[in-house]
Amino acid sequence: MGGRLNLPQWLGRLLGEGRRQAPPSAITANNEACRKLDQNRALEDCVFTVLDTELTGLSPGRDEIVSIGAVRIRNMQILQAERFHSLVKPDMPMPKLSTLIHRITPERIIQAPPLSEVLPGFLSFIEGTLLVGHFVDLDMAFLASACRRLYGDTPANPCLDTMRLAKSWQHRLQGDYYDRYDQSLSFNLSSLARRFGLPIFPSHDALHDAMQTAYLFLYLVKKLRSTGIKTLRELHRPMRTQTFGF
Repeated sequence: MGGRLNLPQWLGRLLGEGRRQAPPSAITANNEACRKLDQNRALEDCVFTVLDTELTGLSPGRDEIVSIGAVRIRNMQILQAERFHSLVKPDMPMPKLSTLIHRITPERIIQAPPLSEVLPGFLSFIEGTLLVGHFVDLDMAFLASACRRLYGDTPANPCLDTMRLAKSWQHRLQGDYYDRYDQSLSFNLSSLARRFGLPIFPSHDALHDAMQTAYLFLYLVKKLRSTGIKTLRELHRPMRTQTFGF
C-alpha cells in the first residue's frame, strides 16, 4: 500500500481520532468547587494555593510549561507538608535562553512526564482553592491554554496577584507621592522579599518561587488587614483582581 491509509484510518484521522481531549473530570471537579466559594468569607477562613511555573518562553501560544510548583496556605499559615512540584517534558526543544534562566536542562526533563499527565494531579491539588501568584496572569495564561486544549475548559479559580498587592500597599504607604512609573522601585519577587526582610529562596525554581510568593503574600495581607481589609472581596477590590477565564 506504500504507506497509504485505509478507509477506517482515513476517516479516523478526518474525525480527529488520536487528538481527543483528556477526560474532563479533574477540571470539572475543580470548577464546580470554585463556584461554591464565598467572596465574603474572612481571609483567615480561606484556603489559598500559591503557585509558580517555569516556561520555555513568554508566549502561551508558542511556549510551554517545564515545571509547576505550588504550596498551600490555610489559617494564614504556610503548610510545608502540602506542596506540589513536578518537572514537565515539553513537546518543543528546550531553548538555551530559558535554560540559562531557570537552569532546567534537556537532560533534567528527558524522563519527566508530559503536561497531560501532570495537570490532573495539579488540578486536584488546587481544587476549590484561591490561587496566588506573582504576576499570576502569566502563569494562568499558560495553564488556561493547556487546560482548554486538553479539557475544553479553563480553571475557574479566583486569583490574587502579589505584584498588584505590593503596588497597592506601596500606594497606601506613599499616597499621592507614589509614582507607579518610577523604574527605580522594583516589584520583582526577589526585590520585594529583600525590601520587606522576608526569607530568601533561590529564584527561578517553581517550588522555591511559590514559597517566596507565599511569604510575600502573608506579609502583604497582614499589612493590608491593618487598614481594615478583612474579607476576600475587600482584598480583591483595591487591586482590581478578577477571576481568570482566558
